Formats: sequence, structure tokens, C-alpha cells
Amino acid sequence: MKNRRQFLKESSALGAASFLAPSIYAGTAAGASELEVGVLFSLSGGLAMIEKSLSDATLMAIEEINAAGGVNGMMIKPILEDGASDPKTYNEKASKLVIRDRVPTVFGSYTSASRKAVLPVFEKRNNMYFYPTYYEGYECSKNVVYTGAVPNQQLSNFIPWIFKNLNKKKFFIVGSNYVYPREMAKVCKILIEQNGGETVGDEYLELGHSEWGAMVSKIKNSGCDVVLSNVVGGSVISFYREWKNQGMTHDKLPICASVTSELEVAAMGAEFAVGSYASFPYFQAINTDANNSFVERYRKFVNDPNAPTHHALESSYFQVYLWKQAVEKAGEATPDAIREGIKGQVFDAPNGRVTVDPDNLHTYLTPRICQYKDDGQGTIVDEYSEPLQPLPYSAYGETANDMYCKESGLDTSKL
Repeated sequence: MKNRRQFLKESSALGAASFLAPSIYAGTAAGASELEVGVLFSLSGGLAMIEKSLSDATLMAIEEINAAGGVNGMMIKPILEDGASDPKTYNEKASKLVIRDRVPTVFGSYTSASRKAVLPVFEKRNNMYFYPTYYEGYECSKNVVYTGAVPNQQLSNFIPWIFKNLNKKKFFIVGSNYVYPREMAKVCKILIEQNGGETVGDEYLELGHSEWGAMVSKIKNSGCDVVLSNVVGGSVISFYREWKNQGMTHDKLPICASVTSELEVAAMGAEFAVGSYASFPYFQAINTDANNSFVERYRKFVNDPNAPTHHALESSYFQVYLWKQAVEKAGEATPDAIREGIKGQVFDAPNGRVTVDPDNLHTYLTPRICQYKDDGQGTIVDEYSEPLQPLPYSAYGETANDMYCKESGLDTSKL
């Protein structure tokens, strides 16, 4: 297997070559020897700490697939682009990949702001976008395959568990100031009320904000007995460090997070997160042969024996395999063929079995909760026995028996 530096060098050369001779959609798997795809993550800027790992996981999956013979004999050729942690740049790079490079699929982005920025490109050009990050739901697009958790897979288990197992009832919700944290807060409030609790605060600071002294003081004096954190990116590190700096401990007033993964814990230092909780379908602590092998292979690929894995990274990895299976099922790599081929695809991922819902193109995932330890890893304290159906409109009354986002489109009369 090639080392990562060699692989990135070749990928960059392929991206440059595409300016001279843009590919066309492969008519059939047998009609071409190469299949170009876009890989669009932030490799610079404030979100690069997180998104670089998603790009690496995507490239690792591509390398593994190529090593095993490719997609119906075609080698996957990634065209790498840098979203630069900026929604406007994301839009420009997505347009370049879809219009100039003519790739049939792009794997990319981390924040909802970047996804919203590129979505018009894919819908206008009828192209396919694979989005690996847990997000707030409330979206129904036939041009996006969503492989991260939606709120019913991340909060519907978490909030009741906090009531039952931590005996906490007074929540202070804190988040970064953009669409994901604000929409997640709506779901939190509904679940808190349903469980007989109280929301005593709902506050936001700008994405990337690093001065958390005043906010931590406000939380301390709010009368809450638990904090629900939807804080994103580098702000997570500043928040948790300030929490400890002001003498707060998670055993007395725990932070329960929808965003804080092993990557943020490694960046802040394990001592700042020990005792706190998080909810994701994937944790590095999953003790199976499949996951242990995945962690080992990823660390070898990035040449870092201590590199952490996390939910959005793992989704970035397995969604490439789902795409591969969709192309093979369809027999060609056009966006329309991929859209049809992806429906109902099943893959045994490091987190367990995942399935693409044929109606809403979101993914069945297994909800889990962990408590972080002093080694930076989590102890899984709760997990579902099987994958849970994704319901992107659960906060608005959607149920498994009354889905709003269907194969025929969004039923807006339900909203």
C-alpha cells in the first residue's frame, strides 16, 4: 500500500491534469479505465484540524478500493480541493468540480454552513454529494447522501439517558452561532420538555470564539445541573479548558455534548474532558475486530501511531464504499445511476452495519453514548441493539410510520 505522501502527490497531479482534459461521466463501468471523483474538505483555516482527517479517511477508502481492483475495473482518481473553512470558497470549489472537472460525485464538507453553500450547485446540475457529518436534519435532497447521524440518532437516546442515569433535569444549552447548534437546540428543548425537565439557558457564541470566561461564569450561576453542548470546532477546546480553569468538574456539573469527539479531546488534552459525555454512532472505543483493524489502518495511512478516529471520519470512510457498491449495482457512474444504485445499500462499517434509507437517502446508524476517560478515549455506557432509522424531521413530528421525506420528495404539508 502506498504511503500517504505518495498518494497525495499523485492525487494532486491528477487534479491538475483535469484542467487540461476534464473527464466526462462514465457511461458504463466497462467503458473507462478511470473514474474521477471530487474530495472537498477544508485543508486550511479554522476547521482544518477536523476536516483534514475527513479528507484523509476518504483518500484511505479510495486507496483500499483501488488496491482491491477498483470499481468494476475502474481506478478511482480523486481530485482534491480545499474549502478553506469558508462557505463561499466551498461553493466556488464545488462549482469547479461539477462544471469544469465534470465529476459525477463529490465527497465533502463538515459544517452545515458549507453543506448549505454547495447544495445549490449539486441540485442545479443534478450531481451527487456525499455528506459525512452528523447534522441537524430538516433537509430532503435527492442530490445528497447523508451518512452522519441526524438528531433522532444522536439526541433521542441521549436526553432520556441523562434524566434516567445522571438524574439531571435542569439543562443549560450552549452552542456555536450557526444553523446546526440552533436546530439541535430545538430538538433538545422538545426532548427535555417531554421528559419533564427544564431549559434554564440557551446561549451562543460565534464559531471559533475562544474567550469563554463570561459564558462559563453565566452557566455556573444559572442553576443548571447539566450542560448540553452543541459547541463546534476549536471553540470546543477553549470551552472545556475554561471549564476546568474555573474549577468546574464533570462529576458535579457534567458537559454532555453532541459534537465533542475523540479528535477535540486529543486537541484539548484528555484531562479537560475526563468525566464528560458525548453521543455518536461511532467511537474509537468500539471493541470489535473490524473497528480495531480500521483504527490501525488509518493510523498507518496518516503515519501517526496515536491519531484518533471519530464519527465524521468513520462516515467519510464508509460512504466511499457505499458509493462504490452503488456504481457497481447501477453498472455506470452517472449521477442518476448512482442515485438509484445507492438506495438500500448495506455495508458493514467499523461502527456496525449501515444501510441507506431508499426514501430519504440518510443512513441507518446505531446510537451510542460514551463517557470520556483520562486516556482521551470513551467508555461506551449505552448503545442500541441495532441500527436506528434516520428521521431528519423528527423534531417536527416525523415518525417511522409517517415519514416526511420520501422517494417522491418532501411532503411540505406535514411541516
